[in-house]
Amino acid sequence: MFGRNKTPSDAQATSDAAAQPTGEVPSASAGKTPKKGRPTPTRKEREAARRRPLVPTDRKAAKRQSRDDARRQRVEQREAFARGDEKALPPRDKGPVKAFIRDFIDSRRNFGEILLPLMLIVLVLTVLPNRLLQMGAFFLIWMVVVIGVVDAYLMVRRLKAQIRERFHTEPPRGTASYAVMRAFQLRSGRRPMPRVKRGDKI
Repeated sequence: MFGRNKTPSDAQATSDAAAQPTGEVPSASAGKTPKKGRPTPTRKEREAARRRPLVPTDRKAAKRQSRDDARRQRVEQREAFARGDEKALPPRDKGPVKAFIRDFIDSRRNFGEILLPLMLIVLVLTVLPNRLLQMGAFFLIWMVVVIGVVDAYLMVRRLKAQIRERFHTEPPRGTASYAVMRAFQLRSGRRPMPRVKRGDKI
């Protein structure tokens, strides 16, 4: 009785609200955004979707994958070592001085390289019944050993002089053994692999 009189528009709005069923969502034509096709996931559901199990469900597959990864890493490590990648080299092969020693050996013809093939030839000759061939084979291999030792001695002296001249420091400990072991190896079996050719100036 104390309220204002309702206008015709107010009465129409009241009748429309009464006519609309309870709980009905207004349509898009009424200016409202329509519902999505599915309900919005809760925070708990989103965290559960992102969470991965700590223990793999298929342990055999996980173990096989782990072995494959370890095998691939070993292969990559060996390849990097063979290329002479500084990061993959062990401590005894690291550093510019050791790289120079390898290049110095690989750039020359080392007499010790033929020692191993010659030993194989002598081994074959020792099983032959001809005693003259056996004596000649033993004499030849001892001659090669002596020449190889002399060649290695002269090579180490020249190598140390080159290190002092280039790096202005004394050769590191173990230079002689490091150089001789590489010089007596077949070129194809040296690791890291040679990066210079025979006769190249370094």
